[in-house]
Amino acid sequence: MFSKAAVWLVIALVLFTLFKQFDKPRVQEGVTYSKFMDDAKNGKIQDVIIQGRNLDITPTYGRKYQIVSPGDIWMVGDLMKYGVQVSGRADGEPNVLMSALYYLGPTMLIIGFWFYVIRQMQSGGKGGAFSFGKSRARLIDENNNTVTFTDVAGCDEAKDEVYELVDFLSDPLKFQKLGGRIPCGVLLIGPPGTGKTLLARAIAGEAKVPFFSISGSDFVEMFVGVGAARVRDMFERAKKNAPCIVFIDEIDAVGRHRGAGMGGGNDEREQTLNQMLVEMDGFEANSGVIVIAATNRSDVLDKALLRPGRFDRQVYVGLPDIRGREQILKVHLRKVPISHDVDASVVARSTPGFSGADLANLVNEAALFAARRSKRVVEMQDFEDAKDKIFMGPERKSAVMREEERRNTAYHESGHAVVAKLLPYADPVHKVTIMPRGWALGVTWQLPEYDRVNLYRDKMLEEIAILFGGRAAEEVFLHSMSTGASNDFERATKIARDMVTRYGMSDVLGTMVYIDTEQDAMFGRISARSVSEATQQKVDSEIRRILDEQYAIARSLLEDNREKVERMVKALREWETIDAEQINSIMSGNDPLPPNNLPPPSSDVPSSGTGEGIEVKSTTSATAHA
Repeated sequence: MFSKAAVWLVIALVLFTLFKQFDKPRVQEGVTYSKFMDDAKNGKIQDVIIQGRNLDITPTYGRKYQIVSPGDIWMVGDLMKYGVQVSGRADGEPNVLMSALYYLGPTMLIIGFWFYVIRQMQSGGKGGAFSFGKSRARLIDENNNTVTFTDVAGCDEAKDEVYELVDFLSDPLKFQKLGGRIPCGVLLIGPPGTGKTLLARAIAGEAKVPFFSISGSDFVEMFVGVGAARVRDMFERAKKNAPCIVFIDEIDAVGRHRGAGMGGGNDEREQTLNQMLVEMDGFEANSGVIVIAATNRSDVLDKALLRPGRFDRQVYVGLPDIRGREQILKVHLRKVPISHDVDASVVARSTPGFSGADLANLVNEAALFAARRSKRVVEMQDFEDAKDKIFMGPERKSAVMREEERRNTAYHESGHAVVAKLLPYADPVHKVTIMPRGWALGVTWQLPEYDRVNLYRDKMLEEIAILFGGRAAEEVFLHSMSTGASNDFERATKIARDMVTRYGMSDVLGTMVYIDTEQDAMFGRISARSVSEATQQKVDSEIRRILDEQYAIARSLLEDNREKVERMVKALREWETIDAEQINSIMSGNDPLPPNNLPPPSSDVPSSGTGEGIEVKSTTSATAHA
């Protein structure tokens, strides 16, 4: 690429030098004919070339210059008398070819350069300065790829699925002797951040083979045919380095259903997809080249990509369970100096729904907290603070809250916490705080003991009662209502509606789906009504019954446990945050132990007022009052 550009640069410099050789003498400003004759008389002129009325003058010292003669008929004789060499030149004597080259040379150079660019674009840009058709795949050779299966945790089933690829790349004769054929392509499916790219690199690292990595969006450009050319070039490079692995990240950017674009079958993206289909399973066998792709939108991929012979194996890389999260945390904790009180199992239990990328971010945030506090090791408290920041946002210590708002928030959160502690199937309450975080003024955080796989009727009903605990506490203790329970109502209504319309958990309406069915279309959503108006009224009535019953349960529990609510409110107003141990002490009828040897809460706390805010809830069953 650079050699051809250098050749063109040399040609341009040669032409420029050639043009300068035939450059005419410049017209000397300020030199009159009289001055010229005086210089000739004084011996300062060496020779003169006469061409019509133009005089090309070469002085004894200095550069050549040119003046126009006024038509003096005695000029030649005078110059010869002064010892000046005089010669003449006809008007048509200059070389016509060189004159044409002088004037047309730059234009011809520009036209030639443009033809060169067009040729490079049409030929795929192989080795040219404008290599549009060159693949952008990054090659990581076997010596530089240090990622192995020991660096991948939390997806044991996925590792088992792809481990035979390592065996094939290491010893292909083992399979070929028995007539076996390794999968040509493996499609990794799963949510973002679950380690799909890391798993692909680990396969190449274990097998000690080259690893080509490219994104699906790198294929498509504005120029027609560029994407297909890049696909061809990528597979040509892969065949030269076989056995190897080609990894295409976010393949849904180029592998969507064909026929859906505005340009029909001539769309550039579809041409790129067609070329990929041919390269993966066409007339030419790609022996030793295994294509691994990753996506979280497998539902939009073209069916031709998913047939046997192309991506004939699909591996689901899902969110890790509690054991997988613990393994992932241990991998990331190797790089961080941690205190003896850091327990990966406790952190894993408190982070349901976290992906591998989320856990890596959690460890990084904990390390940042420790660095801000000038610690030498990362402690468990740093992980707790990092977890709170990720779930609920940073603390708004500068937020100014009136004492009345703090009291109302404390009653609201205490209502959630006490109802959650009194119900048998509810998740344990991990923390209650009235410290403003993000958009929330307070949070009640429930920590599940295990990952939830299925939803059960009794537990869903209790979740509705817990959500109503905040509003019920406002009515029972503050004799008022605020907007702080608005999000609680939305979530409680959604749970009750799903129980009736989707899960068949209503004794009145039975096991039938009453929800409207929706189907994806190319330009919008098509909705079809599945129930009649009379049935919809029964559905609404059943939802109303469930909500009213659970609200009555929450209110009754709070009225029967007034002392516990008041004691929790005192603790929250004094310390702003209480943990599970303090909550259990309150529910046992005792005063909570103060955190960090702080004094116990005072007893003179009023029990009436108003509050307002917006309800928010995190993925760990945290109920927030904002």
